[in-house]
Amino acid sequence: MSAMKNVWVFSEKQDLLVELCAGARQLGEKVAVLLIGNPSAADEAIKAGADHVYLMGELEDSRMVEDFLPTIEKLVAEHKPDLVMFGNTKRGKLMAGILAAKRGTSVLADVIEFLEDGTCKRRVYGGAAISTIKSNAEVAIATVGGGVFGTQALDESRQGTTENVDFVAAESKVKCVEKRAKAGATVNLSAAKRVVAVGRGFADKEDLKMAEELAELIGAEIGCTRPLSEGLDWLPRERYIGVSGVMFKPDLYITLGISGQIQHMVGCNQSQTIIAVNKDKAAPIFKQADYGIVGDLYKVLPMLIEKIKAGK
Repeated sequence: MSAMKNVWVFSEKQDLLVELCAGARQLGEKVAVLLIGNPSAADEAIKAGADHVYLMGELEDSRMVEDFLPTIEKLVAEHKPDLVMFGNTKRGKLMAGILAAKRGTSVLADVIEFLEDGTCKRRVYGGAAISTIKSNAEVAIATVGGGVFGTQALDESRQGTTENVDFVAAESKVKCVEKRAKAGATVNLSAAKRVVAVGRGFADKEDLKMAEELAELIGAEIGCTRPLSEGLDWLPRERYIGVSGVMFKPDLYITLGISGQIQHMVGCNQSQTIIAVNKDKAAPIFKQADYGIVGDLYKVLPMLIEKIKAGK
């Protein structure tokens, strides 16, 4: 997609917005950002790769993120960028779908790679296969998740421009009546260099403290498989790694009690080094692990923690 002249980026999450800016810089000659919120965030977007930032206004108490879609729709109609990338958050996917429908096209959903000839790749069948697709629309619309482009250092010397745009009110029958902060701290796994991931090998939520201790010792973040996040609700969805969760490229990925089904591995198979602990020697995880330990994590993990503490 190097032939693209104008690539636009939108995400309501600043960390993902910054990552997509860096990725857009690789794809287009000019990069523009559609920004909601504090104008000071425009500076970070420019340092990440944006040439121009459209300031669409603050997310007031009475507004929802999707209320900015008419503003985005108007800007896209006026300027016709080659590609608009939405972060693949719940709201990003919703907005990309509506925008594509209004423009009479389809979304390039969950793209994992953009190719030179204008095509892109996405995983299908639960991650079992990769589909190569291409948009023939005047404006291509795609959703892209964290970890696809990886994190890049900000360029403090980059200069860009900003532009205030008029907010176009949404013709919606849905009104925001209350906002409450989500409980618990947020995490950006896609930017983590080290990750300790936990799976169904843990019998009780309380036992996760062992994994958390290991993560703290080595300066890692905690991740998990889908059952622990969406089934048992032991960890927030932001820590779920897999085909419809977080995808990343850490330097070190340690799995504890994870079998290694393909739906999980597509989120982490680009890790530089994978270390697996599982009591089942036939677990699929060992086919992709660089180092494997066949054993009960309840015996292996305390020993590993003890050895690391002794070496400090």
